[in-house]
Amino acid sequence: MVHDLRVLECHLGRSVKMHPARYTDIGVFPCLTEPGKHPVTMFRFLLLFSLAMMTAVPISFAEMLIVADEFPAMELLAAKLKAEEKVTARIVSQPELPSSLESFEAVVVYIHGALAEKAEESFIDYTKAGGKLVLLHHSISSGKRKNAHWFSFLGVALPEGDLNHGGYKWIGDVSWDLVNLNPNHFIMTNRVNYPLQISFLSTNASAHERSLPGFRLDRSEVYLNHVLTSEPPTLLMGLKYLDQKTGTLYMQDRAGWIKRSGKGWIIYLMPGHTVNDFENVAYGRIVLTRIFHS
Repeated sequence: MVHDLRVLECHLGRSVKMHPARYTDIGVFPCLTEPGKHPVTMFRFLLLFSLAMMTAVPISFAEMLIVADEFPAMELLAAKLKAEEKVTARIVSQPELPSSLESFEAVVVYIHGALAEKAEESFIDYTKAGGKLVLLHHSISSGKRKNAHWFSFLGVALPEGDLNHGGYKWIGDVSWDLVNLNPNHFIMTNRVNYPLQISFLSTNASAHERSLPGFRLDRSEVYLNHVLTSEPPTLLMGLKYLDQKTGTLYMQDRAGWIKRSGKGWIIYLMPGHTVNDFENVAYGRIVLTRIFHS
């Protein structure tokens, strides 16, 4: 290392005689003209210089794709990715979907309305080939029931019927809590500050009620009775919601999860109804970590 530092000092700290016919005399690699110098020296210098530049200037070559049909929240998310992670995110609608998704580090889906068959197939193929598919909020919603492959690909179901008998329901303009179910997972801990401790009982029958770190969302929308139908994913977040009209308290552990699919990953995060959800400091950090970090 001392030798390398001296080499760096040599290359950056001395002047040499100019000579039009000799590349080593123009001041780029003057030390190579000295007796005993070898091309390996040049390689070591370039390596050391490159590492120094990488440390000094954070650079990311990753590009993310956001596919949406409602844009204010995704514009905020793209701005956060740029400011906090130095990552460029391209926002498109379904008709603007690129013919190939292979080049994108991650694809974020934020589709409230109908999911087009072409988009459905593209997302599935991308994931199984090794891509990272991040689903936010209403990317799992009742309107997707009619898609031929979406729910079976994700391993979820939204049962029809009465809420009290296990039927799926969304409830808007409410306050609800999210808890960290996986305190050892990078997504849930990377620079995330949880402002609350929330008493929570998992849907696992053998679990005991416990106090977990979490946060609250106001003027938001909650989804109840998501059902996981395939191999259990890794659970990340649970939800806690008190129905003010009926007095019923719901605690469910399917508000955030991650699972393998083919060679890639599917990540689902339930919050995201409005810009307000993404402005929440804790949740905003979780979303950024999940999108950017593998």
